[in-house]
Amino acid sequence: MTGGDETAMNFQHKPLNQFMKNLLLINHGARLLAVAVLALAAGCATAPKPTKTVYYYFPAPPDEPHFQYLTSFSSEKDLSGDQSQSFMNYLTGAQTLRRELAKPYGLAAHGHKLYICDTDLGEVVVVDLPTKRMRVLAAQGEGALKMPLNLTVDADGTTYVADSMRDQVVIFDRSENFVASLGKVDEMKPRDVAVGTNRIYVADLKGHCVRVFDKATRAPLFNIPRGDDAKQHDRQLFTPTNLGVDAKGRLYVSDTGAFHVQVYDADGKYLRTVGEFGDGLSQFARLKGIALDRENRLYAVDAMSQVIQVFDEQSRLLTWFADPTAGKATQNLPAKVMVDYDDVSYFQQYAAPGFKIEYLVIVGNQLGPNKVGVYGYGSKK
Repeated sequence: MTGGDETAMNFQHKPLNQFMKNLLLINHGARLLAVAVLALAAGCATAPKPTKTVYYYFPAPPDEPHFQYLTSFSSEKDLSGDQSQSFMNYLTGAQTLRRELAKPYGLAAHGHKLYICDTDLGEVVVVDLPTKRMRVLAAQGEGALKMPLNLTVDADGTTYVADSMRDQVVIFDRSENFVASLGKVDEMKPRDVAVGTNRIYVADLKGHCVRVFDKATRAPLFNIPRGDDAKQHDRQLFTPTNLGVDAKGRLYVSDTGAFHVQVYDADGKYLRTVGEFGDGLSQFARLKGIALDRENRLYAVDAMSQVIQVFDEQSRLLTWFADPTAGKATQNLPAKVMVDYDDVSYFQQYAAPGFKIEYLVIVGNQLGPNKVGVYGYGSKK
């Protein structure tokens, strides 16, 4: 190789060598920046600002408390409380799927799982409490859902979903396999479904009634109200939207347009009415979801006042909770309420010192940042 050739080679390498040096400097600077950011984050994690814990009781002091607001969640991140994933995503640019609730309505609980009908997502979201993860009910093919509005899960794990766009109740077994559907095209407009010992109850907005089916055969039996009750104005149903069954097999029907809850026995005989129109005690302006506890106390949601009222077996008002003035415990367009005895341990950490929880009362909100609010029923030791 001649001298001219060596000069040419050196000339070609100089820009490349300089580029490599610059690249090394950039990488070194990036590493220093990452270390600094991590150190800052670690420092923030080890020295959080002290916060004062505030507990919300209902009724408010000086009355003896029966309910305590525990917590709320709208996403997997809320359930786990893990903020590290979003920080690592910021550093790496990775995108991790975090399920979030959009507009929940129906609620159910079974096997340490919460089942939530989300009308905006068009899905049933399943919350696994032990793992604090969310997933979607495996509804495909014949069992595909369009707009699940309400649901119930039977003791054997069978799930019944009232789909307001399919106009059917879609049934899945405990393994989430499609089993059958109730209702034909244009036959009814189901808004809720409940199960008793041997019957299935469907709130039918189109027929202004509750349709009753045999649980084993799924054959139609009769409609509620029936007989003379169907002819009497104060015993009829106008806009049946939500259902509940108590420990004695009595059926409770939330009649939103009539501003009250109608109570029937298991055979459809009218028993009594709970509530009336208004914005005061024992009154409703926008009646929504209802639930029953083991003592046959009725929990009724009013989306207008945004409180949940509690009645005894004689339809007498006992108390209410989720007062709109209660700060963090405020509901936002509440739609459903559910009583849960089996999952107290997963929320015990939120209870105030000395407050013993007997069971949970869970409320679904269609608006706001706190889609699912969790309350504990109990007493101070």
